[in-house]
Amino acid sequence: MTDCIFYGGKGGVGKTTCAAATGIRLADLGRRTLLVSTDPAHSLSDSLETDLGPEPRTLELEGDPVLETDSAGASGLEENAALWAAEIDPETRQERYEALARALAADLRSAGIRLGDEEVERIFAAGTPAGGDEIAALDLLVEYVDSGDWDVVVFDTAPTGHTLRLFDTPAVAGPFLEMLGSLRGQARRIGTAARSAVLGPMSMFGGSDGGADLEAFRDRLERARELLLDAERTEFRVVLAPEGMAIAESERLVEKLREAGVRVDRLVVNRVFEDPDEGCSRCRSRYERHAERVAEIRETFPDLEVVTLPEREGEVQGLEAVRSIAERLPAEA
Repeated sequence: MTDCIFYGGKGGVGKTTCAAATGIRLADLGRRTLLVSTDPAHSLSDSLETDLGPEPRTLELEGDPVLETDSAGASGLEENAALWAAEIDPETRQERYEALARALAADLRSAGIRLGDEEVERIFAAGTPAGGDEIAALDLLVEYVDSGDWDVVVFDTAPTGHTLRLFDTPAVAGPFLEMLGSLRGQARRIGTAARSAVLGPMSMFGGSDGGADLEAFRDRLERARELLLDAERTEFRVVLAPEGMAIAESERLVEKLREAGVRVDRLVVNRVFEDPDEGCSRCRSRYERHAERVAEIRETFPDLEVVTLPEREGEVQGLEAVRSIAERLPAEA
């Protein structure tokens, strides 16, 4: 069974660094780990200083543990590799949704409804509040988890608003897809009856059947919802900075996630100033201010584990730089 760890929070707080560090630590511990960015503004490639695309690629880690595999490896993945990474590109999944729209348009036209492909696609796109990023992320979540190729999948999510849409999408899109299925069924029955009346039994041969595609799409979203709400397998970690506005936004995010039934056990407070120069009054003031904020966070979230990460000079980039903070992040989901 594959575990899932999601990192989320407002933009610019270091979600990508935390996700990458967790992925590296899990890999160092010998767990086959996939690190995925669902943020449209990808920064995972920059963090790891490597080119990433929509297909998982192996990352070379010094001192990789040698993992036992069967004689064929794991579903064709490279043997003895522990860490993979990918950045989801919504366009790579767009053809699947376009095919559904075209199939619906064909059924409507067969029933005598004058509706062009572009009009149907607009209806399909407007049917759910989530965009292609969220839909693609959920679609691939199911694919990654159910493949059995990885022990853990770590997600670097988009800023708060996009993340909440990610978790809302299965519940919102379900009724819409049910409506589409009903509309398609009615259109196909009307079209079949019309063809039968004109052409007779020969009309039953030929034609396309996109109904299975729509049903499979609906099933994948339902499967994604089950995974997101499975507290035994999925955990969401909120990342924030030691700032008042970040604390307030994180409080709203935790509340909304819990209302949705998503497991939230930990907060990661990033960029905490920890080692002031005793001769620097400004450094001391910054240290005390951050200490007060961390204390406020612990008081605001008494039931959550609070993990702190130190402030670093410059960007944390490259495998070794990211690995340097990994030990401070919990590995288990």
